Amino acid sequence: MAARVFLLTSLLLSCLLQICSAETYFSSLQRTLIVTASPKAGEVLKSGEDKITVTWSLNQTVPAGTDSGYKTVKVKLCYAPISQVDRAWRKTKDQLSKDKTCQHKVVSRPYKASNNSAEWTVERDVPTATYFVRAYAYDGEDQEVGYGQTTDAHKTTNLFEVEAITGRHSSLDIAAVCFSAFSVLSLFGFFFLEKRKASVTK
Repeated sequence: MAARVFLLTSLLLSCLLQICSAETYFSSLQRTLIVTASPKAGEVLKSGEDKITVTWSLNQTVPAGTDSGYKTVKVKLCYAPISQVDRAWRKTKDQLSKDKTCQHKVVSRPYKASNNSAEWTVERDVPTATYFVRAYAYDGEDQEVGYGQTTDAHKTTNLFEVEAITGRHSSLDIAAVCFSAFSVLSLFGFFFLEKRKASVTK
């Protein structure tokens, strides 16, 4: 009986260790990719309208063979620290399975060491915030094994903004102003006619 309990405990611990070892932490990744994006620092893009062109390649300064296990690259739009303040749903975590920094997928492509480019229209559901672009390299088991980003390690440079759509169009605003003006004029016209009728009656 004791041997069976020991065996079950060992199996459980082994499974837990495998699960823990499968977790990837951002701090363990090397910055092996060079990533650039078309928006200039401080530029404001409109969601649902403007486009971003992203390029990425292997950093030629890394040791040869570093990318031998790379299978896929996924490019993402990420929140800058200034847009994470008091927003737990955007919080940065070192454990990537819990990290909320990069929530918007830009593109996923099979890995190539160079000549990679993609154009992406900022989606309509992207909220107003300050952003940067990050690319992750994945291995055959879909685990992050490298990365690159358009900003520095502190995520303070080369940041750009996205302005979310409000759901209103200028044509609706113009129509609202016209109807308001018409209502005011109608009200004055009504009072004028009433006063004129009253003076005629007298």
